[in-house]
Amino acid sequence: MPDSLDEPCIRVVLLIENRLIREALSRLLRKRAEFQVVAVGGHNELKLNDLNADNCDVVAIDFFDPKLLPVQASSGFKGLPDVKTVLIGMEADSDRFLEAVRSGVSGYLLKDASAAEVIAALRATHRGESVCPPKLCAHLFHWFAQASTQFSPGHPSARSGLTLRQRQLVDLMGHGLTNKEIAARLHLSEFTVRNHVHRILKQVDVGSRREAVDAIRARMSLVS
Repeated sequence: MPDSLDEPCIRVVLLIENRLIREALSRLLRKRAEFQVVAVGGHNELKLNDLNADNCDVVAIDFFDPKLLPVQASSGFKGLPDVKTVLIGMEADSDRFLEAVRSGVSGYLLKDASAAEVIAALRATHRGESVCPPKLCAHLFHWFAQASTQFSPGHPSARSGLTLRQRQLVDLMGHGLTNKEIAARLHLSEFTVRNHVHRILKQVDVGSRREAVDAIRARMSLVS
């Protein structure tokens, strides 16, 4: 409930592909005077050009599409950079979470989040706060601590052009681990690992994992 009659409602757009979730969440929000549900639908159902900061405060999205997130928002969703974005129903994939953070989301909730947690996240992000699961928050702190060292001037990995995650993958590839084994070790999906491996091979311009490991190790030895 708003603190006063003069306090505006939180205008929410539910950009949710799962029909059951969007209908249930829409009913819950409409029962609360502090919320105004501006629009409800899947990606292909909403007229995104009509949504902007003048008629929306928070967007809840249940799928990951960087083009719809604040930093990379396309002209098709012209107002989104000025609107708080909450991702719901996400996997506990640390790389996906970090990509979402870099893309400017304000909230990131996992599949097991309750309706009450989603509503609380909408409130919090509207207040200018950020929301994420504790275990992913811990990963964010760890990543930042590592990145602060990794990208400091003169550090070998900074000069070699490798990210921390790429260095981890190269090390595991060098020990002969498969994509499935690497995914389990780093708590990632196999799809994410395959994408990383593909980018590494392309980055060092080689055709095999073994060649990539050898080339990167040679490069690191030159700059260390």
